[in-house]
Amino acid sequence: MKSITKLVVLFLLPVAFSHCSYSQTTIAKKEKTMDKNPVYNRNTADTVNLTEDEWKKILPAEVYYIARQKGTERPGTSKFEDFKEKGTYYCAACGNALFKSDTKFESGCGWPSFYQPISKTSIIYTPDNTHGMERTEVQCGRCKGHLGHVFEDGPPPTGLRYCINGVVLDFEKAAEAEKKYNEKKNN
Repeated sequence: MKSITKLVVLFLLPVAFSHCSYSQTTIAKKEKTMDKNPVYNRNTADTVNLTEDEWKKILPAEVYYIARQKGTERPGTSKFEDFKEKGTYYCAACGNALFKSDTKFESGCGWPSFYQPISKTSIIYTPDNTHGMERTEVQCGRCKGHLGHVFEDGPPPTGLRYCINGVVLDFEKAAEAEKKYNEKKNN
């Protein structure tokens, strides 16, 4: 029995290490690709108009799939679904400010949910009649990247639920909250 256990461990150990190195490589590739993204800018609202080939060259594959091909990440897989940090959520494709963390809520739908965008121009609304449903798609107001959908079953004050794919979100911690945290830590 011990020899079988040793064989199993010897087999699984390299698999575990290869998976670990794969995820690190994937993260490194994403960061490297985002460095090549000349349109990513958090300080402008200028409209971005690129061809699909240009987008494909500058976006990580998972961001391209959701933002440009209107894909959907599997429910419950977003790092932002249970995320509680205070700050601002941005479009991962272009850097457009989309949502403040204080508008995020737990909807139980499997994706990060917000009840209000950061501004009226940060989101574009388009009809989506795919898959035999009548829904409203939400796109980035700057690059027209697919973000998710909006539904009328959210909390007050808007009654809306912006159901957003976490893959197409970037996040920046609130500077003031970080400053307060550091002050408490140093006292």
